[in-house]
Amino acid sequence: MTQQVPSTEPELAGVRNFRDVGGLPTVDGRRVRHGVLFRSGHLAHATEEDAAFLASLGLHTIFDFRNAADQRLEGPDVVLPGVRNVNLPLSDPADGAEFWKMVRDGDLDQLRGILADGKGAARMVASYRTIVKERTAEHSRVLHALAEDSVPALMHCAAGKDRAGISIAVTLLAVGVEREAVVADYLESNARHRRYRVRRSGSAETAYTPEVMDLLSPLFDARAEYLSAAFESIEETWGGIDAYFEQGLGLDPRTRERLRERLLD
Repeated sequence: MTQQVPSTEPELAGVRNFRDVGGLPTVDGRRVRHGVLFRSGHLAHATEEDAAFLASLGLHTIFDFRNAADQRLEGPDVVLPGVRNVNLPLSDPADGAEFWKMVRDGDLDQLRGILADGKGAARMVASYRTIVKERTAEHSRVLHALAEDSVPALMHCAAGKDRAGISIAVTLLAVGVEREAVVADYLESNARHRRYRVRRSGSAETAYTPEVMDLLSPLFDARAEYLSAAFESIEETWGGIDAYFEQGLGLDPRTRERLRERLLD
């Protein structure tokens, strides 16, 4: 049976993995306000109807975490009148045009070499750790912008799962959302109607074999172990989440409080 998009979500034809993260609970009993923080995959293939819906959200800023290779592959985001677009490239777990050429061509031998025997999942874990440890300037910029004036905001990358997933998780932790709720929201990207669609140039015989799809699954899955690796890196590098925000991201208590005022009911 085909999984249906829940009725509480818009059925966007050209945008994958869109959702409002409103309603998530904080450790002190508050909730994320609806209509202020959204996440999705890229907006390059948005239809006119999709764009009209996105425009209706009253967005102030769209944070696009894709890199130049992503944008060449998928195209630029649809332009929404009056919305500020901020491109902050983050490292991609499947970075590189050559990798995606292998995916699109269904080059089985090369895919086996870099993804088989647990190497795909290990690649993802390492990337999540790297994004948290090495992209502090980008995450600091996002959080300071949200605290100042940049809401309602939409964060996206290519699939809306990894780079946007980490950035959303960081934002939610900054305002005190329960860690279990952060992980649960992240895992929502596994829903069938949300998963990234790969455009492949290989024949159906080479591109869609069960082995190819199995090799690619670690890259296309949202797995709790990936996000846990990011959290572990925070603990190992800064000694705790509060130290990460203060020392790693330069987020002082006053700025975090402004962030809570912007995002929480």
